[in-house]
Amino acid sequence: MKSRCRHLPRGGCWIKEATAARRAALEILRDVRAGAPLTDARDRHLEGLAERDRRLAYELSAGVLRRQHDLDSALELDRADPRLHDVLRLGAYQLRWLTRVPSHAAVSTSVELARETVGESSTGYVNRTLRHLHRDGGRGTGDGSSTHPDWLVQRWTDRYGNSETQRLIAWNDTRPPLIIQPARWSLDRLETELRTAGVESTRSPFDAGLEVHATRPSSPVPRPQHLPGFAEGAFIVQDPAHALVARFAAIPRGEQVYDACAAPGGKAVALEARGARILAGDARHERIGRLADTTRRAGVEIHCVAADLEAAPIRPAGVDAVLVDAPCSATGTMRRHPDARWRLDPAVFARAASRQARLLAAAGPLVRPGGLLIYATCSLEPEENERVVEEFLSRNPGFTRAPRTDASLPAELLTDAGDFQSLPQRHGIDGAYAARLVRQS
Repeated sequence: MKSRCRHLPRGGCWIKEATAARRAALEILRDVRAGAPLTDARDRHLEGLAERDRRLAYELSAGVLRRQHDLDSALELDRADPRLHDVLRLGAYQLRWLTRVPSHAAVSTSVELARETVGESSTGYVNRTLRHLHRDGGRGTGDGSSTHPDWLVQRWTDRYGNSETQRLIAWNDTRPPLIIQPARWSLDRLETELRTAGVESTRSPFDAGLEVHATRPSSPVPRPQHLPGFAEGAFIVQDPAHALVARFAAIPRGEQVYDACAAPGGKAVALEARGARILAGDARHERIGRLADTTRRAGVEIHCVAADLEAAPIRPAGVDAVLVDAPCSATGTMRRHPDARWRLDPAVFARAASRQARLLAAAGPLVRPGGLLIYATCSLEPEENERVVEEFLSRNPGFTRAPRTDASLPAELLTDAGDFQSLPQRHGIDGAYAARLVRQS
C-alpha cells in the first residue's frame, strides 16, 4: 500500500504530498505581497523541497499571480479575513485550472493552511467558500480577459489594437519555456551535447539560444542544474530578447564596458562572450550575490562591484562603453514575472522614466569620446524607452544615435529610428528595448 500511495497522487496520499508545496507557495506569495520579486521569493522558499513539490509550489504561486483578478472576483474576498486571501486564491486556482488535482484535495489542503494561518475558527469559512465555488463550476480554463489590470489592458489596446493586445495577454498567461544561451560552450556544441544526453531542444527565434523540451510529453522539462554543461558554465538561462540586446550593442572586441545595472548578470556574460572586457556594477546589494554567482559559474573574467551609477567608481571619459540596463516596469517580461502586473499603477511609467533619465544622464560623462552608450529596458512602454532617449539626446548634443548598419539583426526588430524593439505578441520572445548612442569625438 505504501508503494501504491507513493506513485498514485490521489486521496489522502496526495494531500500529504501536496501540503509542503502549498505551504511553500503561500510563503512565496506572502513575500511577494511584502514587496519581494517573485524570483527572489521562489529561490528563498523552494530550497530543500522535493522536485515534485518545487514544481507544484512555483506553479501555484505564479498561477495565482497571473489569475489574481479573476480569482478575486470569483471569491468575493472583501468579505474574508485578509490573512486568508492567498489561502483561498491557492485553493480556487487549483479548482479552476489544475484539473489533475483532486477537488477534495484542493479544498482539504486549503483548510489545513487556514488552520495554520488564522486558527480553527477560519476552517469552516474556507471549506464552505471553496466547496461552493466548486459546485458552481469552479473548474475551467478561464478566458484570460481578467488576468491583467483593466487600465493596463486598455492602455495596450489603445496602442496595439484589440487583436494584438489579446495575443500579448495570452503570451503573458502561458508558462515560459526554459531557454539557455551559450557561455563557455558554443551554441553548436551546446546543441550537440544536449542531443547526446537525450535532451531535446530547438533553436529559439532569431537563432538566439536553445529552447529545452521535456524528454517525454508527460514528463517535466529538466531543470538547468540537470543539463549537461551546467557545472562547467556551458550556458546561462536567458530569454532570446536579452541575448539579442547584446548582439545589437555590437561593442568592439577588447573594449572596456561598464555594465551599470548588471544583476543578475546575463547581459554581462553575453557581452564578455562577444569579446568585451566587463566591469559589472549594481546598486542593489541584495542582488550582487546573484550577479557574482552568474559570472563565476560562466567562468568569465568579470569584476563585480556594488556601486550606484550616480556615484560610479569610474573617472569621466574612463570607459569605452556603458550599458544602462535600467530598472523599469518590466511590462515586456510579465510571462516570466507574473507578479509585475499587480505592482503597477498608471503613474508608474512617469516615475520610472524620471529615474531612468537620471541614470542615463549619470552614464553619459563616463563614456570616452567616440565610445558607446547603450540604454536598455525590458519595458514595452514608450515613456520608458524612446522618450527617455529622445530627452537625453535633446539635453546632450554631444551624443547621437549610432544605429546598426549590418544585417546581423532582422529589420523587424529595429524601429524607424534604428533602436532595438522586440514585442512578445509579434516576435515570440520577451519584450525588450535598446538604443545605441555614440559620444561624438
